[in-house]
Formats: sequence, C-alpha cells, structure tokens
Amino acid sequence: MLLLIPGPVTTHDAVREAAARDYAPWDNDFRAILRRVRERVLSLAGGREGEHSALVLQGCGHFALEASFRTFVPQGGRILLPKTGHYADRIERLATEAGRVVVQLPVPDDQRVDPATVRAALASDPTLGHVALVYSETSTGIVHDVPALAKIAGEAGRRVIIDAVSAFGALPFDIGQMPMVDAMAFTSNKCIEGLPGMAFIVARVDRLLASAGHAQSWSFDLTDIYHHYQRAPGAHRFTPVAQAIAGFDVALDLYEAEGGQPARLARYQANLRTLYDGVKRIGLTPSLPAEIQGPIVLNVDAPRDPAWDLQRFVDGLKSRGVLISNFYNTSQPSFRVACIGAVTPEDMRRAVAAMESTLADIGVQSRQAA
Repeated sequence: MLLLIPGPVTTHDAVREAAARDYAPWDNDFRAILRRVRERVLSLAGGREGEHSALVLQGCGHFALEASFRTFVPQGGRILLPKTGHYADRIERLATEAGRVVVQLPVPDDQRVDPATVRAALASDPTLGHVALVYSETSTGIVHDVPALAKIAGEAGRRVIIDAVSAFGALPFDIGQMPMVDAMAFTSNKCIEGLPGMAFIVARVDRLLASAGHAQSWSFDLTDIYHHYQRAPGAHRFTPVAQAIAGFDVALDLYEAEGGQPARLARYQANLRTLYDGVKRIGLTPSLPAEIQGPIVLNVDAPRDPAWDLQRFVDGLKSRGVLISNFYNTSQPSFRVACIGAVTPEDMRRAVAAMESTLADIGVQSRQAA
C-alpha cells in the first residue's frame, strides 16, 4: 500500500525489519542505540553538546508540544500564537488546557505569517513571554519562515517554542543559530521516515535547568527527563517504544546515505512537482498557488460535481493501492496528499493515475473546485 498521508509515512523495508524483533530497554546493547539516536538527532538539529539536549518522549507530536509548553512556560504565562491552521489550533488547546494563556494572531489560510504583524504584536503587549510557531502547517500545506519569525521574537526579548513535527529532516533548521528557541519538537514518523510512537524535543540546557517545577506533570516534565539522562545516558525513564527507536536508528542511516537534509528536501520537492502538475493535468485544482506551496503535503480542492464523495474517493484509491486521509480540515473542502515518506516521483505518477481512474469510477465529471 502506498501511504500518502503526512504521517505515519511509507517506510523503507529496512526500517520495518529493525523493528521486527524484541528489545530489552534496559539492556546495555539497547542503551547504546538510544544514546546513538539522541546524539544523531542533536547533530542534525545543529545542537551543541552541553548547550542543547535531545530528549525522547513516548507518543506523538502533541505529547512533545504539551511537554514543551508545560516545561518552559510557567503557569499563567502568555504565548503569542500565529493561527496558521488546524495544527496551530491544536497548540492553542494544548497550551490552554495546561493553564497557559494563548494570544491569537490571525493568519489567513492561504498566506504565510507576516513578520511585521508578529513584530507589532510583541511590541504592543510586553506581557507576552513566548511565541509558538508552526514550521510546516500540514492542514494547509504552507511552510512558514520560522527562522525569520524566531529572530524577530529574539530581538524583542521573547522565547520561542517550535512545532517542527512535519518539517524536521526536510526543511533547514539550526538551533545552534537560534538562541531564543527553548525547544523544537518533532516526531519519528515524518521526514526522517521512521515508525510512529516516538517524539523528540531538542532544547536548551540552561532553559531546562531554569524550568524545574513548571510542568506539574511527571510524564511531561522535560527537566526531569534531562536529569535522568545525565544519570543514565542510554536509559529511558519509563518503558520506551523500543522497536520504534531501533527503526529510527536505521532510518537515520538511510537519511545520511541519501545525502541528509538537502537530498531529502530535493526528493520531496520533486514529489510535489510531479503531484502538483499531475492533479492539474487531470482537471483538479491545487488549493495553493505554486509559489507558496510547501513540499510536505498538497491540498487539492474538492470538485463541485454532485457525484463527489470524499470517502468513496478514498475507498477507490485504496482499492488501487493508494491511501490518503479521509477527512477535511480546511474551511474550503480539500483532500490532502503527502509528498513525504519513502516515496518517489514515480509513486506520485501512480497516485495521479489512481485518482483519474477513481474519479471516473465514481462519476465525477466536473473536477473544478467547489
């Protein structure tokens, strides 16, 4: 099955093979794997040993983000949040339910965050201590200029927490050049092309040490995780997702063999170009103009034909060996097709052919946007 959702992604056979065995998480051989994975993640993020630490947390990206807000933002702390889409909405709920105060900065679904509006919002409200930023908003497909936005926050004396869940590994990122960033969160099952179940946070050590007691949660206390690693570098606090960690180690081998971040981004961009041109060729309408379309996921506007039915379309694709998301999460109904994972432009051509056949089968004649 060709899995074209923005996570979990299609994985390489070698990644799955590494996970197809049992591991004892406290065995010395496994501890070596965890230490190696943390060191490799820190290097990929541009982190500096002693200045930054790569922390591992069971769960999805939401777990890593909630842990970051709980750890680095004190109770009642105020966070500026550009509302870039569905995943920014989720950040708002995570932070709010943790007792932090979110101040919204509206952003149209079809536009990048305007740096001037961030600068103005921070200047007008000195009580804002943090800025939360989504790097790749997978509900819309837009990639926001997080390095530039973080720089503005730093110049204003504010701290930054970054959702890089669907960005890290493909889009450029260097936390070593971003001293204003408390934490950057990502997961194993996106652009590094590992298995689901594991989240990462790359954080500043000085901020971890200064944030003791903020989390009010043992499970989500990143400072506690950091101290545990200092005592036992290869040991996790609680039972880890051992198979996912072992698979991720292999995924990192494949990532490096491909050529790292530049090569991974180039392949995803080639996937996007093939998919973007292909859906236009068969009469469908990409939701975004090419100049602001990110390389992670493509949204395609739902056709206005009365025969259109998203679930029937998804089922038809699935019968042809292609699986996409079966829900809308944009104001203008659109279906998402991911460009990430262990897939190639040839896979994108196959997906477009499956779309064309499925549209004909379910009787969609007018393919223009609703």
